Amino acid sequence: QVRLVESGGGLVQAGGSLRLSCAAYGTIISGSDMGWYRQAPGKQRELVALITTGYTRNYADSVKGRFTISRDNALNTVYLQMDNLLPEDTAVYYCNIHTNRGMNYWGKGTLVTVSS
Repeated sequence: QVRLVESGGGLVQAGGSLRLSCAAYGTIISGSDMGWYRQAPGKQRELVALITTGYTRNYADSVKGRFTISRDNALNTVYLQMDNLLPEDTAVYYCNIHTNRGMNYWGKGTLVTVSS
């Protein structure tokens, strides 16, 4: 059974930083694309950042230059470093794995709240 467990969310002031982690269980992430998504109250879930098996990174325009996605295949973990946080970054952040068999799995999410 595949499980993704996010951690690192919390309350931070605007301009601050947080680092999210997503640990994967029941699968090996090295053969999978990994992503971070977020969902703010009343809004649809949106892609924040994606890192492929070949370490290609893609970011939403709203976070370019502020967020960095990385992966440690040895630890089976993906990270999202978030700097210069803005109040509009407030959301529940979800980890996603898209396996090489075409399966998608989600974590339960971690809440990030940015105060102004």
